[in-house]
Amino acid sequence: MTSTDHTVSDASTLTGWYKSSHSGPSNDDCLEIARGYADVPVRDSKAPRGPALVFEPSAWSAFVSAVKRGEFPTI
Repeated sequence: MTSTDHTVSDASTLTGWYKSSHSGPSNDDCLEIARGYADVPVRDSKAPRGPALVFEPSAWSAFVSAVKRGEFPTI
């Protein structure tokens, strides 16, 4: 599924994409995650045929936890 740099060049080749239930009604600036893979593919919802980044589960979990703790500044 992934290349050596942890990307998939065309994310539409993967299945099981979903958006967080916390996504707003306008669906702008959303990430989608694909279920059913050993690693965690993540893509921009506005570019379904664009690239996906692929994270090890522990790295994705650490990122989500940091977001929940407010460790990233808001734009």
